[in-house]
Amino acid sequence: MTDNRSLPADGQPLGFKHATSPVSSLLDDFSERNQAAFIGYLPYGFPNPQLSLDAFRTIVEHGVDVVEIGLPYSDPVMDGPVIQAASQIALQHGEKIAEVFNAVETVAEAGGVPLIMSYWNLIFHYGVERFARDFSNAGGAGLITPDLIPDEAGDWIEASDRYGLDRIFLASPDSTGERLSVVAQHSRGFVYAASRMGVTGERSSITSSPELLVQRIRQAGAQHVCVGIGVSTPEQGAKVASYADGVIVGSALVHTMLDNKGEAREASQGLPALAKMTEELAQGIHQARH
Repeated sequence: MTDNRSLPADGQPLGFKHATSPVSSLLDDFSERNQAAFIGYLPYGFPNPQLSLDAFRTIVEHGVDVVEIGLPYSDPVMDGPVIQAASQIALQHGEKIAEVFNAVETVAEAGGVPLIMSYWNLIFHYGVERFARDFSNAGGAGLITPDLIPDEAGDWIEASDRYGLDRIFLASPDSTGERLSVVAQHSRGFVYAASRMGVTGERSSITSSPELLVQRIRQAGAQHVCVGIGVSTPEQGAKVASYADGVIVGSALVHTMLDNKGEAREASQGLPALAKMTEELAQGIHQARH
């Protein structure tokens, strides 16, 4: 594992890029305006590779600040039924890892900050160094790894340092104080606070446990903490935005592009519904403290 005591005082990587974290900078800007950022998740390749680019462009144009681009995977451990259905459709259309960088470029060109959320097995088989190089060249900002813990992330920590990429690890409500310190120390960009145990999915209510978790992660040393899993409505987004640096919404956005049978809607219906939901969530999140 990288010895972080060798990092510069400003926390920037020692690699050749030496770039300021765009996610941290954006969250700092939102904090100065007393606002939380809106982080929207969609899987790449859903409903097909070309339309997924339109979907990413749509959510940026209608209020998402940071885009979490999901890499569909056949054996997810964190994804609930809505995202599983979308990911399966993407896989059936032949989604390829190498093509996800088209989505990264699309998000960056639209004005959003592109992250990728991926299970580690996909990155490992693509090649850690190769992924970091291609992701950086496409304009990527950082990687969210739900099944990779800092203790086992030495290769990624070193590669992300070299290419100036953020590494975003997860913390859960049952994480010990010691574990939160490890996660906070090795994360860059923000720490992803899971609002509850279990898989992603829409919920009718948000408990108070994520607010306590955000407080504990900050006490453990994290500069920025964003909350995801279960945030489904503008009201829930506003509640979380009142105390978190960013609010992550996935299933509620993906759901707008699925019909009642779990199949992809026509673009003429899905994209307008996605735009409408994005605008409603953005208003709730961005206006929560005003």
